[in-house]
Amino acid sequence: MNVKCEFNGDPRSCVLACAQRQSDQNDGIAVAEMSSAGPRGVDVPDPTSPDPEQAAGVLGLAAELAMAKVLLIEDDPETAREIMAELVERGFEVDWAATGVEGLDKARAGKADALIVDRLLPGVDGLTIIEVMRQERVRTPVLVLSALGAVDDRVRGLRAGGDDYLAKPFAILELIARIEALLRRPAENQDTVLRVGPLELDLLARTARRGERRIELLPREFRLLEYMMRRKDQLLTRAMLFEEVWNYKFVPRSNLVDVHMGRLRRKVDQPGEQPMIHNIRGEGFVLRAPA
Repeated sequence: MNVKCEFNGDPRSCVLACAQRQSDQNDGIAVAEMSSAGPRGVDVPDPTSPDPEQAAGVLGLAAELAMAKVLLIEDDPETAREIMAELVERGFEVDWAATGVEGLDKARAGKADALIVDRLLPGVDGLTIIEVMRQERVRTPVLVLSALGAVDDRVRGLRAGGDDYLAKPFAILELIARIEALLRRPAENQDTVLRVGPLELDLLARTARRGERRIELLPREFRLLEYMMRRKDQLLTRAMLFEEVWNYKFVPRSNLVDVHMGRLRRKVDQPGEQPMIHNIRGEGFVLRAPA
C-alpha cells in the first residue's frame, strides 16, 4: 500500500509530516516534495509492508527525518522555497526567517544544528548576525550565501565567523553537500576551562596558565592554543590550522602557521619544562601532556 501527503506550500512553516503507524490502519510515512510548479504528493512505501527490505528503508528514512534542524535566513522567497524543498525532501527540519532582525532572534536562541545565512539582508546584515552569534558564544555552524563572490568578500564572510561560503548562483546539490559536511564536524566541547596536563585555558576569563605560571597570549595565539587543546594528541596539519584558526579555505604559500606556532611554543614550553607542543617534521603539530 502507498500513501500520499501534500506539502502545505507555506515555506515559513515548512513542516514535514510523518504519519503515525497504527496497528488498525495502514498508514505510511509521507515525504513532502515541492517543484517550481507547486507542491505535489509523493508515494512512499508503507512501513507495514511484509517486505522487510522495504520496511527497513522506511524506518531508516524516519530516523533521518529527525536528524537535524536548519535555520534558513533568506529574504528572497523563491530562493528560500527552493532550498527548503530540497532540505525537507532529505529529512531536515527547516525554519525560515525572511529578515535580518527575525533571523538574528532565531539564531541567538541556538536551537538550530546549522544555519544558512544570506549575506545581504534587510534590517540586519548577514555578517552582523554571525558576528553577534560568535560574540555571544553561539557556535552553530554557518553557511554564508552571497551574490558577492570575490575572494575579499569570501574572506570577509569567513572572518566574521562563517564556517563556509557559497556564491550565488549555486547548484542546490552543492549547498546540501556543504550543509551535510558542516553537520559532520565534531561538536566542540562546551567546557569553559580546558586542561591538558599542567596547561589550563580559561575561555571566559581569556587567561592561560601552565602550572602556577601565567601565559600572556595574543588573540590569535589564544585561538590557536584553544584549537590544539580541544584536539590534544591529534596530528594537526598546516592546512587544518589555516582553515580552522585563520578561516582560510585554501592553503596560502606562507609560513604564517609556523611563525605563530613558534611564538606559542616559546610561551608554553619554557627552558627547563618538558615540551608539550611537538613539530612533526613535514606533517604538522601535536599537543601532548608531559609524560
